Amino acid sequence: MTAQHLRDLEATRRFATLVAVVLDTKATLIDEIIDMHDRIMAMLFNRAKRKHDERFQKSGKAINEKLRLYSRIGRALLEAKQLGINPFTAIEKIISWDTFTESVTEAENLSQTADFDFLPLVGEGFTQLRRYTPAFLEILNLKASPSAEDIFKGVEILRSMNNLQLRKVPDDAPISFVRKRWESVVNAPDGIDRRFYELCVLSELKNALRSGDIWVQGSRQFKDFDEYLLPSTRFSEQRNLNELGLAVDTDCENYLGNRLALLEQELAKVDKLARQNELPDAVITENGLKITPLANTVPDEAEELMRQAYALMPHLKITELLLEVDRWTDFTRHFTHLKSNKAASDKQVLLTAILADGINYGLSKMAESCPGTTYARLSWIQAWHIRDETYSAALAEITNAQFKQPFASWWGDGSTSSSDGQWFRSGGTAQGSSHFNAKYGSDPGVTFYTHISDQYTPFYTKVINAPVRDSTYVLDGLLYHESDLIIEEHYTDTAGFTDHVFGLTHLLGFKFAPRIRDLKEKKLYITNGQNNYSALTSMIGGNISEKTIRTHWDEILRLSSSIKQGTVTASLMLRKLGSYPRQNGLAVALRELGRIERTLFALDWIQNVDLRRRVQVGLNKGEAKNALSRAVFFNRLGEMRDRNFENQQYRASGLNLIVAAIVLWNTVYLERAIQSLKAHGYPVNDEHIQNLSPLAWEHINLIGDYVWKQNKKINLGNFRSLRNFENP
Repeated sequence: MTAQHLRDLEATRRFATLVAVVLDTKATLIDEIIDMHDRIMAMLFNRAKRKHDERFQKSGKAINEKLRLYSRIGRALLEAKQLGINPFTAIEKIISWDTFTESVTEAENLSQTADFDFLPLVGEGFTQLRRYTPAFLEILNLKASPSAEDIFKGVEILRSMNNLQLRKVPDDAPISFVRKRWESVVNAPDGIDRRFYELCVLSELKNALRSGDIWVQGSRQFKDFDEYLLPSTRFSEQRNLNELGLAVDTDCENYLGNRLALLEQELAKVDKLARQNELPDAVITENGLKITPLANTVPDEAEELMRQAYALMPHLKITELLLEVDRWTDFTRHFTHLKSNKAASDKQVLLTAILADGINYGLSKMAESCPGTTYARLSWIQAWHIRDETYSAALAEITNAQFKQPFASWWGDGSTSSSDGQWFRSGGTAQGSSHFNAKYGSDPGVTFYTHISDQYTPFYTKVINAPVRDSTYVLDGLLYHESDLIIEEHYTDTAGFTDHVFGLTHLLGFKFAPRIRDLKEKKLYITNGQNNYSALTSMIGGNISEKTIRTHWDEILRLSSSIKQGTVTASLMLRKLGSYPRQNGLAVALRELGRIERTLFALDWIQNVDLRRRVQVGLNKGEAKNALSRAVFFNRLGEMRDRNFENQQYRASGLNLIVAAIVLWNTVYLERAIQSLKAHGYPVNDEHIQNLSPLAWEHINLIGDYVWKQNKKINLGNFRSLRNFENP
């Protein structure tokens, strides 16, 4: 709101609004400060590691020469011993003693310390940290759990030293949190090294904040772990009334009895099949599991059918497509005014702003490319009508329309889905605010993590601009989408799974089926100390800790029901539970529960070819959707140049909305194309229709001037004419 808008409010409401904004902004700033500290620490460690690697590489040639020399000397000494020759004479035949002495000195200079670590080089960034860390530590109101009390005391020591301008670390400063890796640099001959003690405290503080062992009052993302969950009294009441909303028996003994009995049954079944060499397209040997890759199941006839169908698709501009989809669904009605809750009066300007997000153009460039539209109008409608919730509601409208299309049922019934991350490089001013993610290389960027239904529609997206696993966000899309889809089975790739995710998906009523690339290296877990499965010995990794699950069962239920009821997001909890170095009882118990489910899944995967094929088909749909997304998001070289997270989320949401609209439009016209093919006598095998895809875009003009002009036939309520049919 502008100052003029605030002035028009009644005084009490005006002041209340300002106070609410200040409190919300304070929490946001605290989280941003901590996040920025994380990035700076990661940058220092990455820089030290690169410098360490570069130094080693520069000395690689000299090291190789020394190895070759000492190899020759060693060989000469061995021969001298065998022949009874004076070893010193043998050495002198290869190298003179003066040269040998110089060589030893050079080798000592080239050699690294025993731990061969880059940590000492991190100290070179200490001066950079000191520019802000005194204020950083002073401003945060920290609290600590007993497990992190010494780290908290270390922070207090640094605060005191900063206030008193002391350089020497007190002799009684806590050091129990100093890990073995840090000991050699923290403990100096004359006492505690100031630089590395402070670096160690800051590093451990970063880890403790992420895990929840230390929390910040006034923060939204780093508050006390217990505050995220349902209040204990409310949880107890709901449990007594059986209103937790979970998909499992909440009695621990009943739950474990049923799951462990099923686990033993499946272990025995797979063990028997393995001994009899009857596993379908799989074999288990002493070296582990080997599964035959699935062959391409798309027949040539289906490929030809797709070519024929898309040859009939009308050519149109992306603006025309969005107008038609809005005519069918009226999705623009969900972009309501922030204050009046009324729909936008100028749909053309609204669609232009949405298109600017989706094709990564930006409002200023879009205003230049769209006749009759100004930047001021686009900026106004974005400020008042475009928000996360309006994008979500509009996407749900299109998803539901696709769900109701009879032709879409050829691809699925809407009960399965997949999710995958799509990485976009950061460019311009966004480079400095973006994270590095090792999965996508050494360049900074952001990831759009998207859930797609078995009918090809993307129904949820989340921007990930931190170096975390994709698995952190799997449950968010399943729980918090607004469409009518009821997802029962979900697929991801290797990055989309952890044992914690396996445990929570089962508790919340989803069947989780990731494609685990290195499944043969993932161990199975059994229910007792005796391994009675001779054929599975190479894959057995240990026992399920039933005691740990029983001890923390109530905590598991409270966490799961809190996520189910929306008290806290699944991604935030998974991020905290998976953070190093937290290994509290709840995290371990949920891991043990997840190991049960992961083992059951692995056993099903080994003996179920249909499951492997379903997962592959589901993930292939997601990968094909990514190709369409990349084609749509083409402006600015396909780079993310927005520094603000909110704007990044708008980009992802706009892209998802446009992709969903293209999918729906293609579905409607593919049905008409198939009907036309049949009417003209083309032999259409209905079994091949399921191999078609509504993700093609060659017939859609995504570039040029964006003119909002409706086709006359569409204005009359008719469909576009298909292109001329030529019987092959």
